Amino acid sequence: MVVWSVFHPQPTEKPVIDGDASGPAAPRRARLALWLVLLAAAGTFALTMGTRQTMGLFLSPLNTATGLGIGSISLAFAFGQFLLAPIAAALMVGIGWASAMQVIGLLVLLCLPAAFLLKGNSLQGAPAGQKVVGTLEAVATAMRNPSYLLLGAGFFVCGFHVAFLATHLPGVIASCGLPTQWAGWSLAMIGLFNIVGSVAMGWAVGRWRMKSLLSLVYAVRGAAVLVFLLAPKTSPVMLIFAAVMGLTFLSTVPPTAGLVAKFFGPDNMATLFGIV
Repeated sequence: MVVWSVFHPQPTEKPVIDGDASGPAAPRRARLALWLVLLAAAGTFALTMGTRQTMGLFLSPLNTATGLGIGSISLAFAFGQFLLAPIAAALMVGIGWASAMQVIGLLVLLCLPAAFLLKGNSLQGAPAGQKVVGTLEAVATAMRNPSYLLLGAGFFVCGFHVAFLATHLPGVIASCGLPTQWAGWSLAMIGLFNIVGSVAMGWAVGRWRMKSLLSLVYAVRGAAVLVFLLAPKTSPVMLIFAAVMGLTFLSTVPPTAGLVAKFFGPDNMATLFGIV
């Protein structure tokens, strides 16, 4: 009834006085406040989640520029989740969700000094004398390649899984009546086992066919989701499900990026993998 009255104010014969909180201006102010809160929340999640989902684009050029290796880099985009998810859950319990989000936001600001250490020009690593294929030409060629289109379709579903889990798994756990801490530990398990899955995939792509490994990861993830839907929603089940999801979370990135490079070479890999 309160929400209805805010958006559908009843007519009144009371004289309107400037500054009167009970006048027609009050519902308008309430609607404006609701929209401001909604836009602030939507903007916060759009920026944070959007930024997180772009990290895969930097995987290949960062590996090329630093030579750290896919395993080492994955240990860093994965260990952070393992470290921060329980901290965020504890902060929510201790100081509330709003204050917890502010603390996490301040922690993210610590990344700014590191950005100055990553300056450089990606063209510096281009081989001398090699013919450069334009971006539009490379994209047009890729869009006519059935293997590239199928790879993109599979990775689209993978991205949906990753975003859905990161966004909605805590809500599923809360709906099952489990404490908030289990949501934090479930996300931490995803991050921890993502390390295992990413490192294992980095080792496996040098020994087996990348498309076979990618198909295996997708099959395991699909089977795990089906079993989870049928299983009782207890704390151990949540943690086991999170661990399996972690194994398949970002372990899809190395074979996907590797297949793009195998199809078209490294020249326009960043653009073509970004489209995927």
